[in-house]
Amino acid sequence: MNKPLLAALSSLAIAGLGATPAVAAPHTAAKPTAKAAAVTVNFAGTVSLSNCSGSVIRFPNSADTDPALVMTNGHCLETGFPEPGEVITGQSSSRSFGLLNSAGTKVATLRANQVVYSTMTDTDVTIYRTTTTYAKIKSSYGISPLTVQDTHPTAGTPIKVVSGYWKRIYSCNVDGFVYRLKEGDWTWKDSLRYTSSCNTIGGTSGSPVIDTNTGKVVAVNNTGNEDGQRCTENNPCEVDANGNVTVRQGINYAEETYLIPACFTTGNQLNLSAAGCTLPKP
Repeated sequence: MNKPLLAALSSLAIAGLGATPAVAAPHTAAKPTAKAAAVTVNFAGTVSLSNCSGSVIRFPNSADTDPALVMTNGHCLETGFPEPGEVITGQSSSRSFGLLNSAGTKVATLRANQVVYSTMTDTDVTIYRTTTTYAKIKSSYGISPLTVQDTHPTAGTPIKVVSGYWKRIYSCNVDGFVYRLKEGDWTWKDSLRYTSSCNTIGGTSGSPVIDTNTGKVVAVNNTGNEDGQRCTENNPCEVDANGNVTVRQGINYAEETYLIPACFTTGNQLNLSAAGCTLPKP
């Protein structure tokens, strides 16, 4: 997996894992009748962590008065990597995040009071609750959260991976989807594979992956195969439904986020028993 920054500095590794349950049918791009105008993607709403990247997110049904949420990777959790099969909810936290404006300049420090959800099983995600609201962030700094798309992304879609840590934006396309992505002891489902120009590095872990057609978050950046090894840490391998293994050295991956909105209800409250919620449970 792509390591958090401290480990990455010694090996230029990158951290990551995760995704959502695989779907039965492949997702292919529809033939466009007219080219959609691309959305301008910048650093507004992204955050820098001590060793990773992240973003202030909202869901389609979130309200401006709801507590603002920050999303990054499960392996970026300050208390260490969750174990395979482990799901953390409601854990207290005082982690701070540097809020960036469109130019990548830090304009504020946000602070968490809770780890709402964190896991490296099936997907690689941590979601923090902050001590402020979307409305207060907007009124104070003019920055809106990024909206998490609640439908599966599509192959061929142009995307940008926005790293708040490095203040760098990577541009590529969705190359396809991986039935299972295995790295060391962890396995992620239905991972998103980038085309080769998204050559993300350590510290980009947790960056939002943004569909440039809509401006919405479709995944969270997390890992890549560095050395061509098979299924080892920092060298994830792809496993298809028949168990066939493929190694793609130099290719990077993200974990889809479209399943997350169904698990949050009024007031941005986590409800893993909500209808349609299929995230791993404790």
